[in-house]
Amino acid sequence: MLVQSSKGRLPELIPIRYGRMMHTPFDFYRGAAAIMAADLATTPASGIRVQTCGDCHLSNFGGSATPERHVIFDISDFDETLPAPWEWDLKRLAASIVVAGYHNDFGKSDAREAATRCARSYREHLAVYAEMHSLERWYARIDAEDLIALVQSKKWKQRIEKQIAKESSRSVADDDFPKLAHVEKGSVRIKDNPPLIFHQANKDAGEQARTVKEVFGRYRASLPDDRRALIDRYEVKDVANKVVGVGSVGTRCGIVLLMADDDDPLFLQIKEARSSVLEPYAGKSGYANRGQRVVAGQKLMQAASDMFLGWTEEHGRHYYVRQLRDIKIKPPVEALDARAMMRYAEWCGWALARAHAKSGDGAMISGYLGNSGRFDDAMARFALAYADQNERDHQALLKAVRAGRIEASQES
Repeated sequence: MLVQSSKGRLPELIPIRYGRMMHTPFDFYRGAAAIMAADLATTPASGIRVQTCGDCHLSNFGGSATPERHVIFDISDFDETLPAPWEWDLKRLAASIVVAGYHNDFGKSDAREAATRCARSYREHLAVYAEMHSLERWYARIDAEDLIALVQSKKWKQRIEKQIAKESSRSVADDDFPKLAHVEKGSVRIKDNPPLIFHQANKDAGEQARTVKEVFGRYRASLPDDRRALIDRYEVKDVANKVVGVGSVGTRCGIVLLMADDDDPLFLQIKEARSSVLEPYAGKSGYANRGQRVVAGQKLMQAASDMFLGWTEEHGRHYYVRQLRDIKIKPPVEALDARAMMRYAEWCGWALARAHAKSGDGAMISGYLGNSGRFDDAMARFALAYADQNERDHQALLKAVRAGRIEASQES
């Protein structure tokens, strides 16, 4: 299934993908959304559908800034988003908590408790959202300040506050531009850092300029009128390929450098949008452009989305576009102790409940779940069982690499 999911990716980057997945069972899990989608499709479901994330694991949550610059906590990755059974998101999230817990040397009891708390938080918060009026659900968001107030550990509270303060004080001109760009022969350019950031070799400059203009024009057309007025202040200066994540490695991703003035840069990230891994089991997307599928799903699930979010197309390949590194606060999952993991699992369950209540029938799901802890325990049992299956799948990957069936590249 991994080999099948690598079809259509850049061949030279596929070994990097496998190399990243080899590191640990948790890294494998992050890149194995297609495998789990096939597994989830065989499990029982209530028949209630929502807009799902499609790759709902605990590293795909975090802090981000609203257009008004408030920091909120929400789901952060939507490459696989699609209408599907709500259970699939929660099962993937709960299992990821156990897998991450084992990675952090938790015992089975602590890992199970963290998964249980995630499911309980989902169930209890969904019940709250189900009682709200429709507009209230759409206005609802999880502010970082509210989460910090719930943290009892002084060490973790200070760590979170420090991370938010650091990210909030960053600027594109002072922080991103010196790291990612430089002036070369009088022109501003993105710095090459192969194999992770690189320019396409042997491309005719004139043809490339025309392609960039066409692709960017389609992206501009996908934006609302007010965002078009803003993006029109900028001029595209350079485009480069960029390797990102685990599951996305090998897909066509890049960064675009734009300038409104000598000291006014903007970086956009462009990511290839492929068919969702859920489509073979949940049905085809209703959007002709897969980038539009990602954008529409993200806006439907998130409390507030990137103001530059849009989509485009090039030679039959679909892409979505967003701002690069705009106050993105990623959780230090590998550093969480059992107590912190349990709290974080509750936050993820809360955020998922808000997203599902916004996009689907929260009252129907809440009624199905009821008020007892039976559902929470069932999710924890599933999470433990699937973590064991993930361990076996990870070992199968290692065996395939050792046998020379697939090539993997370990980064230094």
